[in-house]
Amino acid sequence: MSTDSPVNFPKKPESTFGTRLRNFLIAMVAIALSVALVLGLRTETTSASLAKLSDASIPLEVAISNGKPSLVEFYADWCTVCQKMAPDMTQLETEYADKLNFVMLNVDNTKWLPELLKYRVDGIPHFVFLSQKGETIAQAIGDQPRTIMASNLEALVTGSALPYAQASGPVSKFSAPVAPTASQDDPRSHGSQVVNSKNN
Repeated sequence: MSTDSPVNFPKKPESTFGTRLRNFLIAMVAIALSVALVLGLRTETTSASLAKLSDASIPLEVAISNGKPSLVEFYADWCTVCQKMAPDMTQLETEYADKLNFVMLNVDNTKWLPELLKYRVDGIPHFVFLSQKGETIAQAIGDQPRTIMASNLEALVTGSALPYAQASGPVSKFSAPVAPTASQDDPRSHGSQVVNSKNN
């Protein structure tokens, strides 16, 4: 028994240290999960703002033909810059809803591929300002301060020159879902085949 006592005696302090360490780790994991939950809810709220903007969006076909100027925004739910701008865009949409069309085009929807190519969208958000006749007046790319967007929208409504036309800011990179592929109908690939056949 005297040999068992010394063996058990050192384990008791280690057990207390182990318990404290375990409790500390549990507390840290709980804090980390709480922070993740709060950040997750914040992102979900911002995404909900993008969803609200999209739901309130005027269809592009209607916007081009209803005689009001339009702001077209190319966006994606995963776009952090779009999420950041969503609260400002919601306020602007509320302020200008009766004066102009707000159109939201999700770049992840291949339906909008012709428009993506037409406006050369390679970063989002990408804003296109259209006249009452549906003609392109200007484009702005990336994060835009609310004051700049408001100034451009005010000019668009009054038919004045946009003070911040061609503005650019930080973007979320985007590539159109299709890329040109080489085919025999492509003149460059045909010329390549001719050159290759001459070399053979």
